[in-house]
Amino acid sequence: MYLPHEYGDRFHLLNDTYLLSLLARIGSPETGIRGLPGLVRSAYRRLCSEVLAQEFPVVQGRVNTRMTASEPRAFYEGPLLCRNTKLIVVSVIRAGILPAQICYEIASEVVPTGHVRLDFLNISRTTDAEGHVTGVRLDGSKVGGPVDDAIVLIPDPMGATGGTIEQVYKIYNSIDGGRPRKIVAMHLMVTPESIQSLQKNCPDTEIYAGRFDRGLSPAKILDTIPGTHPDQERGLTEMQYIVPGAGGMGELLTNSWV
Repeated sequence: MYLPHEYGDRFHLLNDTYLLSLLARIGSPETGIRGLPGLVRSAYRRLCSEVLAQEFPVVQGRVNTRMTASEPRAFYEGPLLCRNTKLIVVSVIRAGILPAQICYEIASEVVPTGHVRLDFLNISRTTDAEGHVTGVRLDGSKVGGPVDDAIVLIPDPMGATGGTIEQVYKIYNSIDGGRPRKIVAMHLMVTPESIQSLQKNCPDTEIYAGRFDRGLSPAKILDTIPGTHPDQERGLTEMQYIVPGAGGMGELLTNSWV
């Protein structure tokens, strides 16, 4: 279910051919504005179901079925996701808008509506005069209340530098009233640079990814298990774009090129 790596227990790299096939289509130059949203929706349905199954508390429950009216033994008894656990999905504008909505809808299928909410953060990259990414800027937000003991999901499709997750991590750990139970980053693609930065600056964050992109690493490094030689792994161009990556995810999802 997961690929081996040397980045520790909090990095979960899925070994899912279906998801990898979706990601290949997502990044293909043949996939345009009309085709991309459906592919992203399918990819995040797969990723979010995995995260909920792995990170949500599990309880033993008993639920009647429609057959119970005629047969009293017709009930399900077994493991269920804990419906009393609070869940917060963070929508980071703009590439994270659709993924967050998808995760919110999926979570609402198994978590009571009173225990799941969707927050919005407007975080954008900052760049220098040469166009290099220098950090992120928080322009505005809509946080729907306390975060104490809640699981916080951050669906960020392209885990490039880790800056977006680090900013969200800081925000949600500084809200009055208590800290989250856990914070989970959910990437379709992630770079070694992002993993290393998050492990340094947000060490208790769980990281899930559909693909580990280190396409700028030397050929001999590409033949090794990820994380064996982290100092030689590279997935970002000088302009901080992922290789192989997908290119223009936020622009294509919103048809906005500014």
